[in-house]
Amino acid sequence: MRIRPTAAIFDFGQVLIDLDMERAAEAFARLGVSDLEGRFSLLKADPVFIRLELGRSTPAEFYESMRSLSGIDPDDRRIAQAWNSLLADYRTESLAFVDRLRSRMPVFLFSNTNVIHYDSFQEKLRETTPYRRLEDLFTASYFSHEMGVRKPDPEGYLRILAENGLEPSKTLFVDDHPDNIEGAEAVGLQTHRLLAGERIEALFGFLLDG
Repeated sequence: MRIRPTAAIFDFGQVLIDLDMERAAEAFARLGVSDLEGRFSLLKADPVFIRLELGRSTPAEFYESMRSLSGIDPDDRRIAQAWNSLLADYRTESLAFVDRLRSRMPVFLFSNTNVIHYDSFQEKLRETTPYRRLEDLFTASYFSHEMGVRKPDPEGYLRILAENGLEPSKTLFVDDHPDNIEGAEAVGLQTHRLLAGERIEALFGFLLDG
């Protein structure tokens, strides 16, 4: 039997916001970049995307890489629009759940993301939800492009645990990627893989009890 968690770490994409890979693939295809899903999927990424997620390349370098892949010359704005089309709608009920849960226990965000998406999803948050800044919903937020490490590297999980004095066996990690779940389990975290159609507010409402 699992110990009742005293803290929770949530993924972002497909947990708090929907992602639309098909829409992004279509947008990049119009720019001349084919097989986006082969280059960047929800489970593995081309080095072009990994460098961006680790903060090791700038947006300008990313845009130039995408121009090289396409063989044509779309401007930065069009590439950014195609890249940001991956971000669909926020799960507003899930955001509200996290906001309420924060009064009961420490809650953390751990996302593999990049500065281009970061700016876009913060703007979308302000435009479509009552919230002004994603970080305001969490005790602390961790983004791969700021940390220089991405899931499922154990270093990321261990850094969050150490910086916040968390016990792995009493901390629940929620993510939709099996590789990320395995990485979390390797450092002793409780885990739940969120499947398509599942929502954290329905599965973890018990955390608000008591």
